[in-house]
Amino acid sequence: MEIFCPPGNISGTVKAPASKSYAQRAVAAALLCEGRSVLRNMELCDDIRAALDVASRLGAQVIISGHEQYTLTGGITGGRLESQDSIVNIGESGLSARMFTPIAALSHSPVTITGKGSILKRPVDMMAGPLRSLGAGFESNKGFIPVTVHGPLQGGRAEVDGSVSSQFLTGLLMALPLAGEDSSLTVPNAVSIPYIEMTIDLLDKFGIEIEHRHFEEFHIRGKQRYTPRKYTVEGDWSGASCLLVAGAIAGMVTVNSLDPDSKQADIAILDALRKAGADVAVAGTSVTVSENRLDGFEFNATDCPDLFPALVALAANCSGKTILKGTTRLTYKESNRALALQQEFGRMGIDIDLSQPDTMVVKGGPVRGTTVDSHNDHRIAMAAGVAALRSDNGIKVSGAEAVGKSYPGFWEALESLRIK
Repeated sequence: MEIFCPPGNISGTVKAPASKSYAQRAVAAALLCEGRSVLRNMELCDDIRAALDVASRLGAQVIISGHEQYTLTGGITGGRLESQDSIVNIGESGLSARMFTPIAALSHSPVTITGKGSILKRPVDMMAGPLRSLGAGFESNKGFIPVTVHGPLQGGRAEVDGSVSSQFLTGLLMALPLAGEDSSLTVPNAVSIPYIEMTIDLLDKFGIEIEHRHFEEFHIRGKQRYTPRKYTVEGDWSGASCLLVAGAIAGMVTVNSLDPDSKQADIAILDALRKAGADVAVAGTSVTVSENRLDGFEFNATDCPDLFPALVALAANCSGKTILKGTTRLTYKESNRALALQQEFGRMGIDIDLSQPDTMVVKGGPVRGTTVDSHNDHRIAMAAGVAALRSDNGIKVSGAEAVGKSYPGFWEALESLRIK
């Protein structure tokens, strides 16, 4: 699908989409309960829909019980996961792939996890050693999905490579409390610590205790029990980031339903906007960003790599050069995001230099109207749509439907803000 995004100014108010990071974790927690949980503000995107489907195949009963509300009856019986299917499909969700694999290992029956598209190119070999050390069998397709796990997970000691992603660690932290033995995890070189904090926060809300030492050593008591509960998913700072950048470059926007004390890593977009010179005001759960003189800035996005596309759209409209750190985190996303951003923003006339290790240098300047390819990457599609607001004659986004992965209503939200 192609969408033409004309230049123009914006002004108005929109609601942030539901946090898919919190929603997927909440679905997994509800699966691991003995009893019924109610999840609210579950606005569906592809990744949340995939998590609900996986939970149902692993034993949960899922019903729609209201507007953006789902009731899940957990798949745990007597401390055991009663998987309903031997094959589950996580679509293109990286979090679901790495989170549900250890959870599936709680089942006494083998479970194969498969997917489609870009997820088949993301490495999963870092899961093999830890799962085997913790008592589960593990087989993969030469280090990639599909994978098959043989439970039940026993617990014990393991070392987890934390240098690529925190998502597998999230899965272990969710699964191991139900193991028969206590567990100790050593995690050298952990990245995305805010996402680990998010997991621990969510687990606490469902009655699970996790002890850790500086996010390098974790102790998980076995034979714990998840407590079913009513849980409201907070708004998504990741999805809101491009809309906030739109306000900074093209007028004014207020985004509601954002927790100013959120543990989401992408709340860091506020720091980047302030560094660039945008006017930022936070009032309760509403964030207002207004256009101002924007100058190049320096920002370390190692712990929030999903912000890169929004940051590039912002940097393109700054005077001078912007230096962004953390590009090594971009290789295994929906696309190779660093190269995709360099290519597509290059078509817009924006120079992006990737010659320095772990660094992206963006030179701000006039944005040229053109046609860009989303690379089937939701965040690149959104960033291109925002960049179009300050282009000379508009930008056509090919593969615009990619936004469905995280924010299906993005194009409608952006259009609703446009000053006619």
